[in-house]
Amino acid sequence: MTIGPVRPMRADARRNYERLLDAAKAAFAEHGTEAPLDDIAKRAGVGSGTLYRHFPTRLDLIEAVFLERIGTLMDAAKELERQPDAYQALVEFLKRIIQHSTTYRGLAKALMAALHDRGSEVARSCHVLVYDAGERLLDRAKAQGSVRAEVDLRDLLKLANGIALAAEQDTDATDVSDRLLALAVAGLRP
Repeated sequence: MTIGPVRPMRADARRNYERLLDAAKAAFAEHGTEAPLDDIAKRAGVGSGTLYRHFPTRLDLIEAVFLERIGTLMDAAKELERQPDAYQALVEFLKRIIQHSTTYRGLAKALMAALHDRGSEVARSCHVLVYDAGERLLDRAKAQGSVRAEVDLRDLLKLANGIALAAEQDTDATDVSDRLLALAVAGLRP
């Protein structure tokens, strides 16, 4: 599942858009989400004006990269819904959200800011896609009796994002997100 620009584009504009996304992913992997936008445009082989036409702000570019990758997360959620142990499926979903949010240094912080902006594409997509998938997994775990009835998905997603932010800051420990998630989910059991 790829989520891209809303309106149809000419073929050359579509190629530029895709090249900018690929360049942004590479730059974000090397330098985090604060990578210079002009360098991203240069890496994509386009001018800065082309970059800003497609992505007026840095957050617009970060959102586009995030939204392109969210399809993978949703595919995983569908698979997790078929897993017999609903509790483990929910925990794995949270783990995947954390991994997704820590793909690029600075992404978790940018996503947190975008989620507070109700009009942002990330907020809309997260609500529709991530919340719906998470609710199904959480409801299943509650129905199996493996998660307390009062557990709220919004709180779980805030925990996941908090863990992602903490893991992003702790560059020495490679397993910090797994340890923190294990601590956090221990309180889910009835």
